[in-house]
Amino acid sequence: MNRLLFYAPLGLSFLFFIVYVLLAANTNFISVEAGYAIGEVSRWCERISDSYFREQSNALSNIGFMTTGLIMFWILARETRISGSRFHGSAPTAILYAATAWFLGPGSLLMHGTHTTWGQWADWLSMIMYISIPWLVNLFTTKNWRESLFIKTYLIIVGLYGFLSWHLGTGLGINFNFWFLSIALWVITEVLQSLYTPIIRILSGFVGIGVMSVFGVFPNEIFTNLDQYWWIALFWIPAIFINKKSDYSKRYTPWFWLGVFFYVSAFIIWLQGYPEQPLCNPDSIFQPHAMWHLLSACATFSFFFFFRTTKLR
Repeated sequence: MNRLLFYAPLGLSFLFFIVYVLLAANTNFISVEAGYAIGEVSRWCERISDSYFREQSNALSNIGFMTTGLIMFWILARETRISGSRFHGSAPTAILYAATAWFLGPGSLLMHGTHTTWGQWADWLSMIMYISIPWLVNLFTTKNWRESLFIKTYLIIVGLYGFLSWHLGTGLGINFNFWFLSIALWVITEVLQSLYTPIIRILSGFVGIGVMSVFGVFPNEIFTNLDQYWWIALFWIPAIFINKKSDYSKRYTPWFWLGVFFYVSAFIIWLQGYPEQPLCNPDSIFQPHAMWHLLSACATFSFFFFFRTTKLR
């Protein structure tokens, strides 16, 4: 067993909370989001507290991400690498996936716990760090490109986006929605990997438009607001690189569909996690947005097992 692979992130988890509490107790580490005050209802429904965690349920529910991330590390630490697999043992891709799934917890907790602008940046960046991995993995696996190149490419993309979003905001000043783009690219690359034909390659970008519809953004809205959704042109990027049937396959049942179920369920609940919505009860310990965190953590866990089914045809 590679003990360090599990105990290092476990220790980091405890260290994160120790540092958080110390800073919250002794500095101006926490704030209140602009336009709100202690005792008011936050934009995520929960009443704002004067404790170390401004939204207690919405903040602490992010332990779910940290827990599932640690379980991934525990699994990886107990096995050896498998030749040709990027998701077993100490493979760099597997470690990166588990690390970003884990970091979704601290990232989101910093937003709901501190109510600071930098906490919001950390939350959004953690989401981008995670969702960038699946479609990049699919591209690099299909092309059989080296893992070292994958890691370098990933770090460049995330590092550049993190720097620019800090200075320009999450949309980079050009209405760029990297989160929705990455979800669409993930599904597009899955379709190209499993169902490749020259016709599907040409039409693959429309799969992304279909994905947008699942999340309530329909084609008529997209095409009448191209200044806002110009980035749909990037839906055809995978087709540039995936020009043949992949040598690799994955089993979609049960883990992929279970992950989709968890995430779509989480998204539906997330939509109810606003003030004035029927499920909003600011003083309840059971918050819709907290459930979004827990179900999303289950989704990352399911997708972890899904990618571990990758094998040569």
